[in-house]
Amino acid sequence: MSWAKELDELRAREQLAEQMGGTDKVARQHGRGKMDARARLAALVDPGSFREIGKIAGKGSYDDDGNIASVLPAPFLFGKALINGRPVVATADDFTIRGGAADAGISRKMVQAEKMAHELRLPIIRMIDGTGGGGSVKTLEMIGATYIPAVPGWSDVVKNLDTVPVVALALGPTAGLGAARAIASHYSVMVKGLSQIFAAGPAVVDGLGDAYKGSDDHSQAKEDLGGSAIHTRNGVVDDEVGSEAEAFARARHFLSFMPEYAGQPARRTASIDPVDRREEDLLSLVPRDPKQVYSMRRCLEMVFDSGTVFEIGRMWGRTCITALARLDGWPVMVLASDPSYLGGSWDAKTSEKVERFVKLADLFRLPIVHLVDNPGFMIGREAEMAGTIRYGVQAMNAIYKASVPLASVVLRRAYGIAGSAMSNAETYQYRYCWPSGDWGSLPIAGGLEVAYKSDLEAADDPAAELEAIRDRLAKVTSPFRSAERFNVEDIIDPRDTRPLLCEFAQLAWRRLGSEA
Repeated sequence: MSWAKELDELRAREQLAEQMGGTDKVARQHGRGKMDARARLAALVDPGSFREIGKIAGKGSYDDDGNIASVLPAPFLFGKALINGRPVVATADDFTIRGGAADAGISRKMVQAEKMAHELRLPIIRMIDGTGGGGSVKTLEMIGATYIPAVPGWSDVVKNLDTVPVVALALGPTAGLGAARAIASHYSVMVKGLSQIFAAGPAVVDGLGDAYKGSDDHSQAKEDLGGSAIHTRNGVVDDEVGSEAEAFARARHFLSFMPEYAGQPARRTASIDPVDRREEDLLSLVPRDPKQVYSMRRCLEMVFDSGTVFEIGRMWGRTCITALARLDGWPVMVLASDPSYLGGSWDAKTSEKVERFVKLADLFRLPIVHLVDNPGFMIGREAEMAGTIRYGVQAMNAIYKASVPLASVVLRRAYGIAGSAMSNAETYQYRYCWPSGDWGSLPIAGGLEVAYKSDLEAADDPAAELEAIRDRLAKVTSPFRSAERFNVEDIIDPRDTRPLLCEFAQLAWRRLGSEA
């Protein structure tokens, strides 16, 4: 006596699940330029590696004889897969089933996916499309009552943020709980023109009397309310890409730098880039005119392993570049001033961004390399209204609390409290300075007239006296004077930056490896 009959039923149920919301709904999804949930999972993970869990879960309909007639699958798929040969939990919302609303299936699947990630210490990728597990207005009539809102399993989401790398890809209109799940991540991506994130969509906002009332262009309303042009500039989401395929590629790339869980060392990769590579262009990178800008991104390309710089959050907090990169194959987190934007001064958003990425580096035990050209915190009324000093101090606190090795390289300016936030001054200063270094409690150029007011007023030729004062102070502010007093550890040839940082990476990972 075999169980062939039951296995036949299992296969039939699996085939019903593979139909998702039905031919028409799937075609509508594709017609919007969007992949369906199953195609997304196949495109994200290593070929053939996805093993689905709870495939036949859903709401079944039966004929008079009690035989299965149809199934409305759960609008959430998950399972174990491989990315870059390493195990992960991969999930995808199915928008073809009532927009992914949880009441259309079994929300417990979503909870189990999150539990699987932190209990087995596996990275989790959420592909979010729709309410992402939230309810719908239609739910109230179905259950015959309303209810006080709660989010089952949110504690597991929180645990994952402290346990494993979490990646969120917003791949369609994402509202309510879906929006919350996108934000509760270590790395997030939106697709330009395809993804929107909002606490509530235009239809709800319209009902509350907003300006969308009477609008027939719902697609534009969604973009205006929560498109990628908004949320990748305000720091809600890290990056904007042009296609779903690019979103999948960036998710895979991000995870390649990460360990599989907090406490496991991240992996070194083979590098063919010589450790002793010395770029001649670094010698002239920083202009002699202090008012001229230069490309810090070009510096990153010349210093880190060729082709490994993976910038995150390019469109927000723009005065600091945040990236993952490699030095002789070792993964590191990079902070780098961008003098081409606001002169490199830290504003509130930049400070928020620095704090976030320092905490990310500390959680997953990645050494930090900080390339410094910071004239201080942004000043002026707008900066004060934005609370710049509060966010700036929080960024500084994160740097002081970080326990991973940090190396700083001062390329040019380091002024004030923001300049002092380059590293924890209470620890060993693994620091190098270029001959172009210029530092102090405040920029001298901005305070000469005040500091030497009486001298200038008494001078027969105030302009000539001011120039003479500048010449005297230029000698005093030479980086070599600081080195004499050991206020600066080492002044280096800029061309030696890569070899010295590769040495730092080796020593840093020697220490971090011993922690495992």
